[in-house]
Amino acid sequence: MAAAKITGVSDEPLKLSELLDHGWKLFEEVDCTNEPIAATHIQVKIKRGITQLEEASQMVAQLDLFSRNEELEEMATADLKYLLLPAFLGALTMKQVNLAKRLEQVQVARVYFLDFLRRCKEYDLSKFELPKTSEDSPGTSEESEQGPATSPKPPDLVAMATQRQAKIERYKQKKDTEAKLSEIKAAVDSGTADDEIVRDFYLLNVRKWISISLEEIESIDQEMEILKRMDFLKQTSTEPSQTKHRPPMKPFILTKDAAQARVFGAGYPSLPTMTVDDWYEQHRKKGALPDQGIPRSAADFDAEERAREEKEMLVENDDEEALQKAKDWDNWKDTHRRGYGNRKNMG
Repeated sequence: MAAAKITGVSDEPLKLSELLDHGWKLFEEVDCTNEPIAATHIQVKIKRGITQLEEASQMVAQLDLFSRNEELEEMATADLKYLLLPAFLGALTMKQVNLAKRLEQVQVARVYFLDFLRRCKEYDLSKFELPKTSEDSPGTSEESEQGPATSPKPPDLVAMATQRQAKIERYKQKKDTEAKLSEIKAAVDSGTADDEIVRDFYLLNVRKWISISLEEIESIDQEMEILKRMDFLKQTSTEPSQTKHRPPMKPFILTKDAAQARVFGAGYPSLPTMTVDDWYEQHRKKGALPDQGIPRSAADFDAEERAREEKEMLVENDDEEALQKAKDWDNWKDTHRRGYGNRKNMG
């Protein structure tokens, strides 16, 4: 087994207590950071913490620190903190970010948390019920292979109420434990606490992590269901489809003349049958283009100007006919409003 070393300080391998302390410290740094958990340097810290805690766990197994025949009172105070190793490993594993391996990561984290809870149950550190495993619930493996169940069972209201009450109790215990921990942590960190206070400090941490582990396993079970359903949907979507292919739709053909319309059909009643250029050329040949927007020649402007000048000269020379027309026009405008005679197509 390759022992961890203190980077940049010494080539000597870390001791068991140092491995746990370093892994514990890395977890607290990652857990309290305000930086994105997916940041590269944060993930490096997580990986380093997991490596150190895994090595510490191997050393604990080799030293055989824990025994089922041992009572809690018989355990040395210095060994109590090593109960936390699997809990820290599960918490750091949950903080890894790798979508391709997410299902594998949460499964490994669940094993760590469950191992921690079993060890605490053996030492009767707290009153709680161990979460069920896949072996405890028959039919789970079949459901995971066949995919999501089509007809889920109705919820057990009694069980739901019991779980809710257990969560409330765990929350209260967790808050009480955290309050007691904050009171004695400073003394333990400074090294001035006696053996009894140190023992209480580690036992309180263990009880705190019992509540955390139970909550984490509930969350993991929910996430695993979602991840398994996602994998099932991906597998079904990649399978070749058995549905019949639709025959290709016939394209619409826009016709320009009656001959094409008889053969192909018009396609739609209001579709245009000619372009703007075709329409302009057709009306130009017929001489039916409107004057609006069409530039006039210089001769047209000269003729209009000469007619206006001749009219003004006749009025100035007191031409009786021109004066009478101008007077009649003024009288008519006085008694008829603008647009009076434009009554065509108005009903």
